[in-house]
Amino acid sequence: MPPPSRPRVSRASVRKRFPMYVVPRTVPHVTDPSPQVVPANRVAWEDLRLVFGTRGPASRCQCQRYRLAPGEAFASFPVEERAFRLRQQADCGHPRARRTSGLVALLDGQPVGWCAVAPRSDYSGLVRVFKVPWEGRDEDRTDPTVWAVTCLLTRAGFRRRGISRALARAAVDHARERGARALEAYPITTTDVITEELHVGTVPTFEAAGLEVVSRPSPRRVVMRIELGRD
Repeated sequence: MPPPSRPRVSRASVRKRFPMYVVPRTVPHVTDPSPQVVPANRVAWEDLRLVFGTRGPASRCQCQRYRLAPGEAFASFPVEERAFRLRQQADCGHPRARRTSGLVALLDGQPVGWCAVAPRSDYSGLVRVFKVPWEGRDEDRTDPTVWAVTCLLTRAGFRRRGISRALARAAVDHARERGARALEAYPITTTDVITEELHVGTVPTFEAAGLEVVSRPSPRRVVMRIELGRD
């Protein structure tokens, strides 16, 4: 005769008999390693393309929103041209390049994030706008010693792992090492927005990197800044 089957034990009965024992429902969370952040010119163009993906706002913008020349619009040139410009600006694949337009985060060797950081005057579209970040401020818009972070992007599948915060912290060091006297960012004050609006980052992300709010040009946007000093 086959042995009698063992009765099923419910979680509730286990808790009742052994109050201090908790039956795990999931595998314990393993903390991800800290991402490595490097200048974009030190990675291959194919790696940066993986971060931007092939669908969604990032793949369409190619981080050109604040770099459009006067009179230009996204509708006036194809995404291939935008991608070409990004590649030239980042100077991917040229580790000895003197300049690049941003940083790339790597997790276990995989490209997982992008941060656009450069002299504020490089962003011609930013220089031309009226409200953010200029309203209520007396600033020299052409000052190349003030740098700006205009985009934080985490690759799909790697979000909520601290990638943006790592990039923001690295942006501070990157700007300082290149002679900037200050670094600014223009985050949104709420996450209850469409995806396209989150590319500027959030206030907590930049607070963790040491930036402080210096002005509020609109109800949903702030200017944050850190003074870096110069020798």
